[in-house]
Amino acid sequence: MPSHVWHQQQQGMFHTAPGFGSLGAKWLCLSLRRRKKQVHLFYYPECEDLARNVAAQSNNITLQTIKWRNFDDGFPNIYINDAQDLRGQHVAFLASFSSTGVIFEQLSVIYLLPRLFVASFTLVLPFFPTGSFERMEDEGDVATAFTLARMLTNIPISRGGPASLVIYDIHALQERFYFGDHVLPLFETGIPLLKQRLHELPDADNIVVAFPDDGAWKRFHKLLDHFPMVVCTKVREGDKRIVRLKEGNPAGCHVVIVDDLVQSGGTLIECQKVLAAHGAAKVSAYVTHGVFPKRSWERFTHKDEGSEKAFAYFWITDSCPLTVKAIANRAPFQVLSLAGSIADALQT
Repeated sequence: MPSHVWHQQQQGMFHTAPGFGSLGAKWLCLSLRRRKKQVHLFYYPECEDLARNVAAQSNNITLQTIKWRNFDDGFPNIYINDAQDLRGQHVAFLASFSSTGVIFEQLSVIYLLPRLFVASFTLVLPFFPTGSFERMEDEGDVATAFTLARMLTNIPISRGGPASLVIYDIHALQERFYFGDHVLPLFETGIPLLKQRLHELPDADNIVVAFPDDGAWKRFHKLLDHFPMVVCTKVREGDKRIVRLKEGNPAGCHVVIVDDLVQSGGTLIECQKVLAAHGAAKVSAYVTHGVFPKRSWERFTHKDEGSEKAFAYFWITDSCPLTVKAIANRAPFQVLSLAGSIADALQT
């Protein structure tokens, strides 16, 4: 800092010596406020492509590496490279809890990084995998969303305070109350990526947004309120649950079904059939998290040029990296990357 400018801590403001001028002091204040922090980003190997895309968004994000190995008994043998250089630095970890078998080794790293005397620690967990198991309907049900939230709440406090936790489109917003005071959850959404993509379509002025159930409508309708809307619902007929059109008119429109995640895809397929039966010109789908266990994404692929294409587009984000690799270059899937949003969140 120039010698003719100094910071008076007790009053929390800048003073200037004669000749420096108030405009110079204001400029210096603004430049300090706008200065972005340098973030050291670690990642789990599944997330390498996403991590590299995040780092490409900003010169203020530097990728760091970890040696992920196992002992002969199968337990993790992990080494954080250049750990001694992290003191006083802003550190983040990009995680993927794609299965129970990979959570323990990542938690081992997540619990250590804040203890390396870092200035701040941020965990980016794009997909919170137990989010749909958030409630008990019968005595004895285990709400594993609460279990995972408690595990993440125990992330050690860093030199700069509680850890930040970035999650995209968690299944139920009330799950924020599952986290304790030792972690600061930041809930983000992939919907802006969808909106941008829809505006790029040739038929952007003929888009109708559909929700497969009332839960999806409650979750997303405020973020998409400038689009006409259709809401489907599930009704019980005997032992079956049937998808019906509850409200709205899809006739003649390009209808985009929006939800937070997809597993087997059965509900989306039934919803597509209902929309087509009510005159939709074409149907597409968007989910933030393409989970697709047991390769269930295959139900949606365009098998060949002559096959019937129930879905014109199927957009997912790269929150589930194993799915992204599996559906690469397979119509109707397109990936909307969270990289830019994550880069922004790391500066929050």
